[in-house]
Amino acid sequence: MTATGAPRRPLPDRDGTPGTPGVPGPPPARAGAAAARRPRRYGRVLVYLALAAGALPTLLPFVWLVRSSLMQDAQMFVAPPEWVPSPFRWSNFTEALTAQPFALYFLNTVIIAVVSVLGTVITCSIAAFSFSRLRWRGRDAVFAVLLSAVMLPYAVTLIPTFVMWQELGALDTFVPLTVPSWFAGAGGGVFNVFLLRQFFLTIPFELDEAAYIDGASPGRVLWTVVLPLSRPAIVVVTIFTFIGTWNDFLGPLLYLNDESRYTLSLGLASFQSVYITQWGYLMAASAAVIAPIIALFFFLQRYFIEGVTLTGIKN
Repeated sequence: MTATGAPRRPLPDRDGTPGTPGVPGPPPARAGAAAARRPRRYGRVLVYLALAAGALPTLLPFVWLVRSSLMQDAQMFVAPPEWVPSPFRWSNFTEALTAQPFALYFLNTVIIAVVSVLGTVITCSIAAFSFSRLRWRGRDAVFAVLLSAVMLPYAVTLIPTFVMWQELGALDTFVPLTVPSWFAGAGGGVFNVFLLRQFFLTIPFELDEAAYIDGASPGRVLWTVVLPLSRPAIVVVTIFTFIGTWNDFLGPLLYLNDESRYTLSLGLASFQSVYITQWGYLMAASAAVIAPIIALFFFLQRYFIEGVTLTGIKN
């Protein structure tokens, strides 16, 4: 109350609005931003919960594989199922991996995978650079014909390809499993050429023109300008090729006869036929075979997602 008996008006806040006497109110902009963030935060939590619920069915087989690899055979099929091994049987891994020469199978698979990855990345990058950054007559028509090869079933060329390698005397060697990767478009390389071409198109052409003005050749532009800026796409092609080679079963089954040249997929199949009742050994060997793939994706997932999401976005 004032001296005249009139009620005192509340003092204005710093923003000019009346409030509690002497206590400044929150700025309207800051208060509005905080209020807008709350629904966004709740929506993000709901999205994460939905993603986690969707991931559980896909993770369940892997969890079952890991828990079974650490159990005794009698404990695996108990009803209701037990998810925690008791006790942990770590010897399943050592006994399974020493029952057959998995170290030799691992070395063979690594050799095939590394050679295939190098061939695919090099040749597909050159082909994609030609289709995306160079101008030559009939380029789009040739690229359309190349893409049409994607619609050709693998079984159609299976017998002619086998006869060709048989005539060349390349059976029971790594040649049929590695040489096709050094020809862009062979062995599933059409998709890799398409992916790299789409990514190369996102790079500004002004960088190429500046390099050409400085006297660079097309090969120099590819090596010093395009490839360093296309690291995510290169990593995606590397991951796809490595996973496809690592998990390939039909190719080694067709061309490899000597057990000393078996890959992990063939070794695991032969192990399954011999130790079909030893479920602990079989699960442990299967977990050891897929472990490198999981580790590869775990360390390179950032480049993988970036390469896939940026492909096809121009400038």
